[in-house]
Amino acid sequence: MTEHVSTGRPAKEFFTPGTSSFTEFLAAHRPALLPTAPPFPDGARAAPGRFPHGTTVLALTFRDGALIAGDRRATMGNLIAQRDLEKVHPADDLTAVAFAGTVGLALDMVRLYQVELTHFEKIEGIPMTLAAKATRLAAMIRQNLAQAVQGLAVVPLLAGYDTTAAEGGRGRVFGFDAAGGLYEKRDFHVEGSGSPYARGALKKLYRPGLTRREAALAALQALYDAADDDSATGGPDLTRRIFPVVSVITEDGFERLAEAETEELSRETVRQRGDRPNGPHAMP
Repeated sequence: MTEHVSTGRPAKEFFTPGTSSFTEFLAAHRPALLPTAPPFPDGARAAPGRFPHGTTVLALTFRDGALIAGDRRATMGNLIAQRDLEKVHPADDLTAVAFAGTVGLALDMVRLYQVELTHFEKIEGIPMTLAAKATRLAAMIRQNLAQAVQGLAVVPLLAGYDTTAAEGGRGRVFGFDAAGGLYEKRDFHVEGSGSPYARGALKKLYRPGLTRREAALAALQALYDAADDDSATGGPDLTRRIFPVVSVITEDGFERLAEAETEELSRETVRQRGDRPNGPHAMP
């Protein structure tokens, strides 16, 4: 785009009718601002352990909507790069996104996705449907494919409350792959290096119609199992008072559980593990 002297007014492209996608707008007018350019020469890959990576995140549906949670650890090879990373973020009032993968790219993608949803609503005058939000996020992941091939993958997890569902509002969960494949998940889904262990826990703990507290405890038990067997996943840190992030999305909107509530639930999880180190029995 041709350089111009700033006059304090927005450039003409801001007044030209076009797409309701902010990502497509940037691609057309400011492509350098997109976090999708391959950082290495063709064929080169990121050295293992060179960049912080975040795991583990999960989402599940419950009686009043959807719950999404994540541990707080980021690793860089065999090192703990950060102990209190935020992996769960609101996308808009009725949607939340969590991520596993390269932290820097993931945070840029989350911020861009938040703007994308806001931009669409301002241009079109209506919010996107939940299914459209999932499709739009899949397209953004696909734009990151070159970086994923170079070893800098970002795999988000999307949860939201669908107000348009024929049977009434309900929670829904969507998973993705590094190439932008989109998959709606029934009941629950997990991403990250600790996902096999957390998924195994949710298989025995999940049941339809969970209350908010039951869903939160099931999520924390699953993250505890992940931390028990995966060194890249952090469990509740009672000494530093660092606990997993747990958020819910209901018809009332997005809500991150207060720190006091998350601490109480985390301490209850640790107490239960003291009585049964391998975790609770399957729920009836």
